[in-house]
Amino acid sequence: MFLATVVGPTGSGKSALALCLAQQFEGEIVNCDSLQLYRGFDIGTAKTPPGERRGIPHHLFDVLTAQESYSAGEYAREARNVIAEIAGRGRLPIVVGGTGFYLRALLEGLPELPGRDERLRQRLVERERLRPGSLHRLLTRLEPGAAGRIHTNDVQKTMRALEVRLLTQQALPPRAEAQALEGYAVIKLGLDPDRAALQQRLEDRTRAMFAHGLLDEVRGLLAAGATGTAKPFEALGYKQALMHLHGEITLEQAVESTTVETRQYAKRQRTWFRRDSEIRWLNGFGDDPEILAQVTQSVSAVRGA
Repeated sequence: MFLATVVGPTGSGKSALALCLAQQFEGEIVNCDSLQLYRGFDIGTAKTPPGERRGIPHHLFDVLTAQESYSAGEYAREARNVIAEIAGRGRLPIVVGGTGFYLRALLEGLPELPGRDERLRQRLVERERLRPGSLHRLLTRLEPGAAGRIHTNDVQKTMRALEVRLLTQQALPPRAEAQALEGYAVIKLGLDPDRAALQQRLEDRTRAMFAHGLLDEVRGLLAAGATGTAKPFEALGYKQALMHLHGEITLEQAVESTTVETRQYAKRQRTWFRRDSEIRWLNGFGDDPEILAQVTQSVSAVRGA
């Protein structure tokens, strides 16, 4: 059985490439973007609208409310079940997204870890609220190796690492204890467009999101009962939209802040995926016909081998 993955920085055209692959190879798309799991968070996550999915089944989109969340391990279990169902129908699973830790959990597995402890998490959330950055500093003292692998601004990953450390009172288990995905020949495809072109595309996309409904989307979420404190509101674009709606920054400041932080995020994604020597890198955007031709040839060769 075969499994394809499409990775790369935000804005590189992963969804467009995945749609074309799915059409050509009778595929179905499996989301690997931690924010596209959430219902109602569409514009700011660049989620492909249902009307533009060309009749291709999409899985693990819109499965969580704003108040819910998946750990990487929970995502991996759900995604493995979905992939097995797709492959069982004789179709090609195509895993698409830029959340590298989720993809690693799916393909390589994670060591057995304790479940979520909501009371502990609430205490950690309150600590971080009162003293921003304190969770990462605490993790650095308790588990310097783990802290070194987590960006100082990534509160969610820091909190999970701390949760495991505090619950087990032991060092985090090594990845060698993880159970990798078995039974699939994996084709890893990575998009790596020109940096200047990507930065321009990210700026254009950010301005388009704010101009065409992001603020109204956030207003609708708040009107439906969301408080604005849940995890997806920490995401790029949503954080700035909330700040603007609360009168803390101007619209132009919101756009500029989102653009800058999105560029920084794209850089971190590049760094993450570059560590994987199995990825076949493609120097362009996913909607480039030349890139699609290269990918079609690569996938055909691997599946025919």
